[in-house]
Amino acid sequence: MSIDVQGKVAIVTGGSRGIGQAIATALAQGGAKVVIASRKMPGLEESKAEIEAAVPGAEIHPIACHTGADDAVQAMVAEAVEHFGQVDVLVNNAATNPYFGPMMNVEWGAWQKTFEVNVEGYFRCARTVAKHLLDRKAPGAIVNVTSVLGQMAAPLQGVYGMTKAAVISMTQTLAAELGPRGIRSNAIAPGLVKTKFAQALVGNPEISQMVLDRTTVKRLGEPEDIAGTALFLASDASSYMNGQVLVVDGGWTST
Repeated sequence: MSIDVQGKVAIVTGGSRGIGQAIATALAQGGAKVVIASRKMPGLEESKAEIEAAVPGAEIHPIACHTGADDAVQAMVAEAVEHFGQVDVLVNNAATNPYFGPMMNVEWGAWQKTFEVNVEGYFRCARTVAKHLLDRKAPGAIVNVTSVLGQMAAPLQGVYGMTKAAVISMTQTLAAELGPRGIRSNAIAPGLVKTKFAQALVGNPEISQMVLDRTTVKRLGEPEDIAGTALFLASDASSYMNGQVLVVDGGWTST
């Protein structure tokens, strides 16, 4: 069976850069029509141009959306359906991590912001797309980008790690509840990936070396390393997978 998404329409949140843009590119290469969403349109327009340059003939539609706001999510999915006719795949990738430090010192504003985007945003998008699929009586795939920090203690990133643990729980429950209706839900748990989002870690020589020392492939991740897994989970090649978390960390958690 080939791993492709021919004829499918996908929404990728956080699609203006990094892992989200790489996933959108892979989906376009696999034959999907792709909506890329993030908060600011200029970044989305740049991402659209870069994806179209990499994938001639790609059909990419940018939508500015704050996934922490229910009205914005409803409008995003409605526009995606209006533009492409349907939605078959959701990749929840938009995330934030405004606080780095001991959990005991986090301010509530940073706590609330992290949960608003990383948990509420994922659930708003998943529920809205799932309702669309149920109304169509159509199968679909939800792919949630979580983190290895959602599966272990996360010193200095504890709030972020908690949100990613919540995403794993959400993924498993959605799989149980929606699987019988043909809607699969799986997650990807990346390790440290070289993105602007992770620059505080990637750009810290001590942290980067600590990760490299434990990573069995002896390099940090690239956004494209995550994209292939997302394409697989979005495709019919993974049709018997549901409620799973695929770790993509270069072997960091295996040591």
